[in-house]
Amino acid sequence: MAPTLYVNARFFTADQPEWAEALVVDADRIVYVGDEATARRIAGGAAIEEDLGGRLVLPGFVDGHAHIVGTGDAAGQADLWGAHDLDEIQRRIARWAEENPEAPRVRAQGWLPGTVPGGAPTRHMLDEIVSDRPVYVQTYDYHSIWLNTAALAELGIDHETVAPAGGAIARDEAGHPTGYIDETAMQQLVWPALDGGASDDERDRHLAAALAGYRASGVTAATDMGLDDADLAAMLRAEEAGTLTARINAHYRIYRAEDSAENLAQVAHAAELAARHDSPWLRVVGIKVMVDGTVDGCTAALGRPYADGSLADPIWDLESLAPVVTAADAAALQVAMHAIGDEAVRIAIAAVERAVAANGPAARRHRIEHLEVAEEADIARLAALGITASMQPVHADPAIQANWRAKLGDERVERGFPWPEMTDAGATLAFGTDSPTSPYAPLPNMFVASTRRSAFDPTLEPNIAHYALPLGEAIVHATRDAAWSSRAEDRIGRLAAGLFADFVVVDRNVFDGPAEELLDAAIVRTVVGGREVYAAAPAYSAAAHGGPAAESAGATR
Repeated sequence: MAPTLYVNARFFTADQPEWAEALVVDADRIVYVGDEATARRIAGGAAIEEDLGGRLVLPGFVDGHAHIVGTGDAAGQADLWGAHDLDEIQRRIARWAEENPEAPRVRAQGWLPGTVPGGAPTRHMLDEIVSDRPVYVQTYDYHSIWLNTAALAELGIDHETVAPAGGAIARDEAGHPTGYIDETAMQQLVWPALDGGASDDERDRHLAAALAGYRASGVTAATDMGLDDADLAAMLRAEEAGTLTARINAHYRIYRAEDSAENLAQVAHAAELAARHDSPWLRVVGIKVMVDGTVDGCTAALGRPYADGSLADPIWDLESLAPVVTAADAAALQVAMHAIGDEAVRIAIAAVERAVAANGPAARRHRIEHLEVAEEADIARLAALGITASMQPVHADPAIQANWRAKLGDERVERGFPWPEMTDAGATLAFGTDSPTSPYAPLPNMFVASTRRSAFDPTLEPNIAHYALPLGEAIVHATRDAAWSSRAEDRIGRLAAGLFADFVVVDRNVFDGPAEELLDAAIVRTVVGGREVYAAAPAYSAAAHGGPAAESAGATR
C-alpha cells in the first residue's frame, strides 16, 4: 500500500520542533513529520495525498486517567450534570424513569453534593419520585452514592449492616440507613451488585459507547484506572473482534483487605495480567490504589481539619500500603495512587520511598492521581522520586468548586490544583479527565487548563487564574506526557517518526483565536494506526461536552 502524505495543515507535534508543515504515514506508523518539500521526497510519487484544508492537526489525545467501561455505562443513565438544586435532580430522575419503564433499576450520575440541602441526601427524597424500583444515584466524583428505600432493600443494607474500613453508611437517629453511602462501603456493598449484575453483552455495549465517544472527540488512547477482570474481558473481546479504536493502558484495581496476604495476592494477579497482556492495543501496566477519598465528601485525608473540624482517616495507612507498593515495584508494575488530600499525598510518597529502599535501583514510573491539596514541600519530594503528577483540569472547573472550597474553608483553597508547581519542581504532569466523574471531551478540558475558567459556564470567574497554563503546554500534558506516564512514549503521544500514526484533525486552529474557540471547535477526523476511525458529517457541530456524533464508516481496525 502506498504511503499517505498529509499537507495543507498546521501540525502541532507535541515534540521538538513544535510545528510542522506535512506528515507522511506508511501503514500504521509515521514515517516523517516536518517541512513539505522533504515530506514529498520521502513519500514518493505514488503517495496518496490528503489536503487537510488548512486545519489544525494534533497528536491523538491520551486520557491519562479514565474509567472506560464505566464511561460507556454512565452514558445510558440519567444525566444530573448541571442540575443546580434538589427539584431539578428529582425532575431529571423522574423523567428518566418515565421514559424507561422497563428498566429494572433507575440509575443516575453527576450530582454535586452541594446541590442537596445540607449536603445530606436521603432515601425519602428519591422515594417521592420513584418508589416501585431501586434507584441508584452516583455523585459526580463516584465516591458516594444515594439510594432509595427499594435499593437498600435490594442490597440487604439495614441497621445491622457494618461498613468496611474506609467507608460509611449514613444513618438516622434511630440507626437506620438514610440512603447515603460512601467510599469503600459503596465500592464493596453497592458496586458489586450493580457491576456484577452486568452481562457480557452489556459490558460490550458500554465499552462500545465509550469508544464511539472517544472517536468523535479525538481520544486515541486512555489509561484505565480501575480495571477488573470483567472489564478486561470486554476489552479482550473487542481487541479480538478488531473494534478497539483507542489504545488502552490499564491499571488493575487493588481493594484493601484486612489480610495483608490477600492484598499481596491481588498484586500477584495484576503482575500475571501484565505479563499476559502487552499488545499495541491493550496493555496491563500496573495497579491502582485508593489512598483516600474526596474533599467534597470530607473523606480526603488532610493534615489539618476541614472547615467543620473533622478529619478523615486514609483508606490505606502507610503500614498497609507500603508492602503493596513494594511488591508491585518489585514486579516492575507501575503504581497509581489516588491521593487528593495532603496527608494522603505524604502517605503515597512515603510508600514509594520504602519501595525504593527495599528494591534498590530500577526504572520506575509510579504516579499519584489528583493531588488536589498538596503542599510545596511534598511536591518537591514527589518530583525528586520521579513520581508522575496525574491531574484532571476539569476537576478545577469553577462551576463545581463551591462545595470543594466550602469544605476546606481556609487558605488551602488558594492552592487547589497547582499544576504549574508540579512542572516547576521537575515532575512530569499528565492530564486526563477521570471520566465518567467528568466529561471526557479533550478540547473543553484544554479550555479549563489554559484559562482556569469554566467549560460548563464560561461567564464564571477563573479559579486561581495564575495556575493557568499556555495552551501548547496543556496539550503536551494531555498527549506526550500522558503517554509517557504509562510507558507508552515510544508508541504514541507525539507526531514523530516511528510512532503509531494516531492523530486528530480540528476544524480550526485553536492556537490563533480566543480561548473560547476550544469550546466551539470540532474534531473532524480521528486517525488511529493510520486508519481513519472517525470523520464528521458535513453538518457536524460540536457540543461543549458532547458524546458521539455522526460517524463515517471505518470504526473498526
